[in-house]
Amino acid sequence: MNSEAKIYVAGHRGLVGSAMVRALNRAGYNNLVLRTHAELDLTDQGVVRHFFSREQPQYVFLAAAKVGGILANNTYPAEFIFQNLQVQANIIESAYRSGVDRLLFLGSSCIYPRFAVQPIREDSLLSGPLEPTNRPYAVAKIAGIEMCWAYNRQYGTRYLAAMPTNLYGPGDNYDPQTSHVIPALIRKTHEAKTSRQEEVMIWGSGTPRREFLYSEDLANACVFLMELKHDAFDSLVASEWNAPLVNVGAGEDQSIHELAELIATVVGFDGVLRFDPTKPDGTPRKLLNVSRLNSLGWKPKTGLREGLELAYRDFLHSVTVQDASPSAFQRLLEADP
Repeated sequence: MNSEAKIYVAGHRGLVGSAMVRALNRAGYNNLVLRTHAELDLTDQGVVRHFFSREQPQYVFLAAAKVGGILANNTYPAEFIFQNLQVQANIIESAYRSGVDRLLFLGSSCIYPRFAVQPIREDSLLSGPLEPTNRPYAVAKIAGIEMCWAYNRQYGTRYLAAMPTNLYGPGDNYDPQTSHVIPALIRKTHEAKTSRQEEVMIWGSGTPRREFLYSEDLANACVFLMELKHDAFDSLVASEWNAPLVNVGAGEDQSIHELAELIATVVGFDGVLRFDPTKPDGTPRKLLNVSRLNSLGWKPKTGLREGLELAYRDFLHSVTVQDASPSAFQRLLEADP
């Protein structure tokens, strides 16, 4: 990428988008276009088209999405499919209309079948039924991949889809109702430790296996992909028969039980971890085959233990900031003359 070119990062305040901004800045890209939801409603087609027409970005990182864990996906399936379809369709279409050179669409490993052969290769897409607990979200992301592929074939665009494994890192969502497994376990074990509880209850049997990637590593991988020379990049997006799709992961997994024990160690909780098998487990195993990305020359740098320590440090900082902020009532009193 041209270091002076205008780059639009959609969703720059989220876990993935904020990591991308930091990675781009580290790599010397400072001409970034960033908009909050209040400044740019990505579900409004007319507003998005006007934004692209006015700003004319050369590169786009599409990290904006409605995301959440099993509870959130089960509770709000309509919002998960509708809002994600709106956002990605508006951005991809507007990118084509304004002549964007390269676009990177961020998907999710949940696009793959529930019982896909492990480790999961990119060509497993649409080869079997999806995991029911997050199917609406997965279908939306599959539609995004298909849209990138269709535009590449019909219009000669150069849109690539990156499928990250489960992510965690700075700026994660620690809300108990909508968070993913790592931030949820960090919060649960921390609160149990500080309140001196003897045990923590965890959803599911603990037997499913999951792969996790530190968000800063994902961001570095995305910048790496967008910086590929033309021949290498075009080999990923120009195929008539293969989706423009690259897995991004750590290449190893562990059970949720093993993950919970490691998080408890990092947090310093020495009580009992109890699992509730009446709650949904989700997909039995989800490990990505990352040989395609590795063959291009990229591998993650952050191990799981190191990443969890960094994530817990970030959580403690977020808790400190929240505790230090005045209450809503205090702010009202201070604002009232």
